[in-house]
Amino acid sequence: MIQNPALLKAFERSITREQPVNYRQNLLIYEALYFEARALGVLPLKDPLDGIGVDLHLARVLHARKTSREDRQSAG
Repeated sequence: MIQNPALLKAFERSITREQPVNYRQNLLIYEALYFEARALGVLPLKDPLDGIGVDLHLARVLHARKTSREDRQSAG
């Protein structure tokens, strides 16, 4: 759990300023991960809808938590 979110945000901003985005390097990393997933047989998915029920359930739970947290913050 993040103890000090403001400190984390400041740290992330400083890192972003110091290290500009390198699109070529990011693309190479993405492609390497994609090819590794293909080599491991994870991609392509045999059944793209497999596990969709779990995904929907998690989305509902996370949305409900976010909504209730926002309600508490606006009430306080």
